[in-house]
Amino acid sequence: MFTAVHGVKFMAKDIGFQNTAGAIKGQAVALRVQGDQAIFHNCQMDAYQDTLYAHTQRQYYRDCTVSGTVDFIFGNGAAVFQNCKIIVRKPLDNQKCIVTAQGRKRAKDASGFVLQNCIISGAPEYLPVKARSKTYLGRPWHEYSRTLIMQSQLDDIIAPEGWMPWNGNFALDTLWVKWRGIQKITAAQAQQFTTGVFLLGGDWIPNSGVPYTAGMIPGAGHGNPSTWWSQGIVRHRLGTPVGGIKNIEIRRWESMKCTWGQLELRRAKL
Repeated sequence: MFTAVHGVKFMAKDIGFQNTAGAIKGQAVALRVQGDQAIFHNCQMDAYQDTLYAHTQRQYYRDCTVSGTVDFIFGNGAAVFQNCKIIVRKPLDNQKCIVTAQGRKRAKDASGFVLQNCIISGAPEYLPVKARSKTYLGRPWHEYSRTLIMQSQLDDIIAPEGWMPWNGNFALDTLWVKWRGIQKITAAQAQQFTTGVFLLGGDWIPNSGVPYTAGMIPGAGHGNPSTWWSQGIVRHRLGTPVGGIKNIEIRRWESMKCTWGQLELRRAKL
């Protein structure tokens, strides 16, 4: 059983959505959302594979917790997750964990996922198996998949590659950032994916009474407001080493650029 939201301006506060099928049952959605201007505040979504189906339209998640294993935030909605906890659970023995699978189908579509000032960490039962069952930030469900993770904390469960392919070379030539290309994310580009701009949130979120930050969050991202992550590239400027980059003794990073399947680190001058 799962909950489906179709109506415009739906809002949920202080409530949980759960699918109890378990990891062995495969796809088991806890919540599907396809109504425009949907708001979830202080809610929890728990399942394993495909926990949250952010199907279509604009969606705003504030102070929520989402847990799962495979593609557990997926869909073709324009969704912003602000101040949320993303928890990776223990998968089946033969599974990898993937946080997002965004399904943007055309270049002109205004959809995408933005995780801002979020924490991506592992559940206690997942930590002992994290070396075997690696976790990736996302993979492309459709040809123009678009996901950004900015001003966020990634614990050391994230594989150094960051992102993974869906199936072979599928969508690698049409992603928002090319598979083999490197695109630097500037402050101006990051601003285009803040809640106020990407969702036009100022037109509908403040009236709900739910906490709302329209732009970049001062001091977020380990005290470094200049941290932006996108599908195909990671940039971390003069900040703390981030998840997945363990056992490298470097005190400061000048930048970190991560393409799908390639990781480049440059050491800052100390």
